[in-house]
Amino acid sequence: MRMNRINAGFLTTVIALLMATNIFCQQMNVPNNEQKMQWWKEAKFGMFIHWGLYALPAGKWGDKTTFGEWIMYQNKIPRSTYSKLANQFNPQQFNAEEYVKLAKSAGQKYLVFTTKHHDGFAMFKSQASNYNIVDATPFKRDVVKEIADACRKYDMKFGVYYSQAQDWYHPGGAIWNNTEWDSTHIGNMDKYIDEIVIPQVKEILSNYGDVAVLWWDTPIGMTKNMSQKLADLLKSYPNVIYNNRLGAGMGGDLETPEQFIPATGFPGKNWEVCMTMNDNWGYNAWDEKWKSSGELIKKLIDVTSKGGNFLLNVGPNSDGVIPEICQQNLHEIGQWLKINGEAIYNTQASPFPYLSWGRATRNGQKLYLHIFDWPENGKLVLPLKNKIKRAVFLANNKVNIKITKKNDVSILNLPVFSPDKNVSVIEVEFEGLTPEVLEAPSINKTIIASSCDSASSTKALTDNNNKTKWFASKGDNKASLEIDLEKTYQIQALGLIEISSADGLLNKSVQNFELQYLDGNVWKKIINGRINGSGVIQEFDVVKAQRFKLIFNNEVDVPNLAEWTLYRAN
Repeated sequence: MRMNRINAGFLTTVIALLMATNIFCQQMNVPNNEQKMQWWKEAKFGMFIHWGLYALPAGKWGDKTTFGEWIMYQNKIPRSTYSKLANQFNPQQFNAEEYVKLAKSAGQKYLVFTTKHHDGFAMFKSQASNYNIVDATPFKRDVVKEIADACRKYDMKFGVYYSQAQDWYHPGGAIWNNTEWDSTHIGNMDKYIDEIVIPQVKEILSNYGDVAVLWWDTPIGMTKNMSQKLADLLKSYPNVIYNNRLGAGMGGDLETPEQFIPATGFPGKNWEVCMTMNDNWGYNAWDEKWKSSGELIKKLIDVTSKGGNFLLNVGPNSDGVIPEICQQNLHEIGQWLKINGEAIYNTQASPFPYLSWGRATRNGQKLYLHIFDWPENGKLVLPLKNKIKRAVFLANNKVNIKITKKNDVSILNLPVFSPDKNVSVIEVEFEGLTPEVLEAPSINKTIIASSCDSASSTKALTDNNNKTKWFASKGDNKASLEIDLEKTYQIQALGLIEISSADGLLNKSVQNFELQYLDGNVWKKIINGRINGSGVIQEFDVVKAQRFKLIFNNEVDVPNLAEWTLYRAN
């Protein structure tokens, strides 16, 4: 009996050790979401690369010059015609290391490359289809491999874009709006997923080393079964970060607003704005609508201040060269980041709901003030209750900025001119563990609506919670809202936050509004505006008032909001 008890105790110990070892191995090899997302949250800034056969026509087809990577779809080009571009694709000036070195000089921490876009052409060697850069072109080189190798060499996180649903070449691939124009493309989508997509995704994940990001796109026609098959592939690659465009409501690690910056970001979620430097993702030789480096720096700051990442696109030409203006912009952004990078990397979103003069980011007990509009009187008003220990420019941290405290705000006394031609950044160290900021005067105030759906409440509009909502009654497209701030404030901006759709993108509504204030017994207009599903923060000349009215005059959509916020002047 004693021997049995000893054996039982020994067995219990062994089992406990095995369980602990298993848990440890899981912790080492299967990170939870927070662990795998950590590098991404710190990175803030990445490079998107759209490059494929569509670079050859350079945006021109027939007599029009407005096309990019969608040129095959927009011109309804037959498969047999478009695929002949592969015979001409021979980008002898392509240099993967130059791409990665450019990204590093720009201060970008990760790179996402289009391995297969909607035209179905793979930029890597694939056994699943010979419609790829190695088998179908005179170039004969695996571009994805070369970029992956360069990323490893220069310590750059390597990510891939893959169009899993839309494919205008392979039979069975989905097409936007189901506008089939080539009978040879007709096929079974399940077969396409099984014979092209799954094998190619396996190739990408297994042949090119560590893939940090997998960026799905346009999940047209993706069923739950199709999406689950692809999600199952990722179970063997737990470190891969993937976005919310897989399909069938599968979600992902990232929300992905495209070509716009959400008014307040996606609080509590990881999100990434992808954006072009001009109007096209793919190379277009006629597109001269370039954003300046100063504009792009402000967009990077704006995204970061709202808790997101910025994925900025370049579109190489048919020779494999990134346009000179893109390179120049990226170098200039990199120069700014060399001085001000600590105000971007590894920072948190701004604690301030609104700053009239710029944006803010935070890291612990430090705030970084990004000044977009230099104050003419040299007085920068910061709505921070905490005492400030120290304030210095990142460009010159040897000179302390003089600070005056007035009620619940601090006033920073600045020189006449900004030290930086783009955006100057001030590092502020405050007392206390967390910043105490003045909340918007509209928070938790009562709103009276001319119309309210029974499933919603006007309390949702001022509860500082983007998940709660107000709807006007069904069929009432011209509802109004009125708020009493209980005392007079100087108001300078309006915030309208709409309700996101299930995929975290736009809710597709189009809403026209007018903001008014009560002057004596007369309602006077402040601004007119429109929101298209992403919300808005709109500034105006300072208005001193207590009561405000928001009037909707929608053509189709019933008025709906998650938050209505009025911001005081600062």
